[in-house]
Amino acid sequence: MLYVIAGAALLFITACILLAGFITGGRRQTFDEALNWQSERYDTSFYGSSEKVSYTVQGDGGYILNVQLLKAPQESSRYVIITHGITDNRMGSLKYARLYRELGFNCIIYDLRGHGENVKTSTTYGMKEGRDLALLTEDTRMRYPDITVLGLHGESLGAASTVMSLKYNPRVDFAVADCGFSDIENVLRSGVKSLRMPGFLVNMQNLGLMIRYGCSFKDMRPVDALEGSTIPVMFIHGGDDRLISPRNSEDMYEAARGYKEIHIIPGAEHAVSAIVAPDKYLEYLKNFIERVTDIEEPC
Repeated sequence: MLYVIAGAALLFITACILLAGFITGGRRQTFDEALNWQSERYDTSFYGSSEKVSYTVQGDGGYILNVQLLKAPQESSRYVIITHGITDNRMGSLKYARLYRELGFNCIIYDLRGHGENVKTSTTYGMKEGRDLALLTEDTRMRYPDITVLGLHGESLGAASTVMSLKYNPRVDFAVADCGFSDIENVLRSGVKSLRMPGFLVNMQNLGLMIRYGCSFKDMRPVDALEGSTIPVMFIHGGDDRLISPRNSEDMYEAARGYKEIHIIPGAEHAVSAIVAPDKYLEYLKNFIERVTDIEEPC
């Protein structure tokens, strides 16, 4: 009987660890796949003609991040760091880079840990990614001493990472979070519910995280990072987002302490607001940045 109990416990623990591995791993897009997806939906030709500088930066624990600077069409001291979503790579940031370049910004795009050209590793849903971004922000300040304005912009996991980085008080003038989650647990619970799967699977994933990585869902709550930050934040979310409910951005908006805005894009599903309504999106960016900085619209 003791062997049966021990065997059942071992199977349960193994299942928990595998479930945790499922949500922290998975297939990542290649650069070609990501660029093709973008190019089918808007004009990405600016990327090929842009002056680019590639380099690497050390993130949390010395993890190496592959980074690329897309220089503004004209000389500029305005910079923005753009963070893509899960399974994607820095090509997924181009939809935002094209808008920021219209506003005269140099765009820094990079691969999240475990994505793109980076060494394969687990996704921590903003926990380590937020620290990576904070370190990238410090590097950007040192690397480009001419900076007069520095902002952050993230999509989905990138938005969560952007918000999570705020708890480290980065020297940035603004942050934009597009379709981010306030905490990953509510997204997972919504997902298993939509698939008509038992909710205890999420509890098993949480236990697996604690056993395998020494962390849990309570460490993956971007909303908590807003409590001590007064950095201006604009939240954007697709009104028809079924992967991450707009309620996540609404909850973070309510928690934000500094200047804040929120915009829901009607008819937009997950991570396509800038494609569905590019003119409105650009208007939101322009007005927000002008309100929270001293810059004027470039000629």
